[in-house]
Amino acid sequence: MSTLPPCPKCKSTFTYEDGSLFVCPECAHEWSAAPALETEGSDDGVIRDSAGNILQDGDTITVIKDLKLKGSSKVIKMGTKVKNIRLVGGDHDIDCKIDGIGAMSLKSEFVKKA
Repeated sequence: MSTLPPCPKCKSTFTYEDGSLFVCPECAHEWSAAPALETEGSDDGVIRDSAGNILQDGDTITVIKDLKLKGSSKVIKMGTKVKNIRLVGGDHDIDCKIDGIGAMSLKSEFVKKA
């Protein structure tokens, strides 16, 4: 009989298989049953751009699509370069200042590293 891996989130040993996923009944975390490509140094907390490049504080990024600003008629145009970004946690994971607009929070899926 094969032993199932413990939950990577809460370390519970009561995991079970559900199709191609492992499921933890204690914290409801689900993860792939396929072996991970990187076993050491997992990517938890690493923020990547739309192309998969790792972003760091102080990087310069380029916006890859026009972004409309909520509550305003302004638009951040595709190709806008943003210098000296700061990474934060949460839904919008990049804090920056954009010339002509001011302080903004952006999602990493709409930018690429310059």
